[in-house]
Amino acid sequence: MSHAPPLGALLRQYAAGSALTCDPVEQGLLNRGYRLRTTRGRYFLKHHFDPETADPAAIARQHRATQRLADLGVPVAPPLTGTDGRTVAVIGGHAYALHPWIDGRHRHGGQLTTRQCARLGALLGVVHASLERVMPTQGRTPARPTDATGATEGSARAEGSARAGTGGSAAAEGVDPARGADPADTFALIDRLLARVRRHRPHDAFDELARHRLLERRTLLERHADRRPPQGGSVGWVHGDFHPFNLLYRDGEPAAIVDWDRLGVHPRAEEAVRAAVIFFVRPVGALDLAKVRAYARAYRRTAGAGPAELAAAVHRVWWERLNDFWMLRWHYERGDTRADPQFPAASALAVWWTREYDTVCEAFVG
Repeated sequence: MSHAPPLGALLRQYAAGSALTCDPVEQGLLNRGYRLRTTRGRYFLKHHFDPETADPAAIARQHRATQRLADLGVPVAPPLTGTDGRTVAVIGGHAYALHPWIDGRHRHGGQLTTRQCARLGALLGVVHASLERVMPTQGRTPARPTDATGATEGSARAEGSARAGTGGSAAAEGVDPARGADPADTFALIDRLLARVRRHRPHDAFDELARHRLLERRTLLERHADRRPPQGGSVGWVHGDFHPFNLLYRDGEPAAIVDWDRLGVHPRAEEAVRAAVIFFVRPVGALDLAKVRAYARAYRRTAGAGPAELAAAVHRVWWERLNDFWMLRWHYERGDTRADPQFPAASALAVWWTREYDTVCEAFVG
């Protein structure tokens, strides 16, 4: 570990006893986590270290939101309050929070029954509706999209985020928050990535697949460049990174939605579509549309979202995926290969979705 948490000072601040064991859990990009056992119980210690999400005031806002959601019965894991009345501990310039340990496991869509998929959609709808009740409405403007370091939801980054949790997909260069990616910028990015692929040595199977998908995507964009979406629809408070690695299940039911680092104002229905794409993509790059349909119907019911709102969101997220190369940028620009295992399915999905566009849209609105 590059940074060991100051357990003594932290546990005194939270009056959480003395440390017995402290083990790092698999790391994401936005924070580091530790499974902590003390003389007073089991906890999850979260070290917020990413500059974009480590502001103590923003973390405290997330904490207030999760506490209010918990009061409404939403399955979350609000942090403990320290002896100073605060939930965020800043020690040595680093921000920490202590949460109760939640026993559970992550599940992707292939591990969920149709009923559980409906329960998942209903849960996200409840989250969105509940956030409307507990978060401020004044000055509610959409957050600006992030670059490839922190995809807007589902992530991730996360075709599962490489457990990197960037929920969704990273915005391409030149993204207009109102309209989505400009294909001219995407064409330029494709050319730059192709040049990097050609120069990479030793040339390997990943390079071959990357080259194939880049050329394929350029052809698709040339064919569909006139389908850039219009200005986005209504916005609201969203989790911002809703995907399988940010949801814990216990006994077949959701036990806790975690990692609220990306809490913000975005088009709600787009988060619902992005989450479905992450949960229900199959290894071959197709969506399990029966599960998508059950999920989407339940989401629309609990969120109060109409078919037109979902249809517009499907189009915008499809366009986002068509223009999105965050995994290749990580691989070739950063030398970060954690997302490589997700690339085959994710890159195939854009092609399949384009071919089955009408069928996918019907699954979300039917």
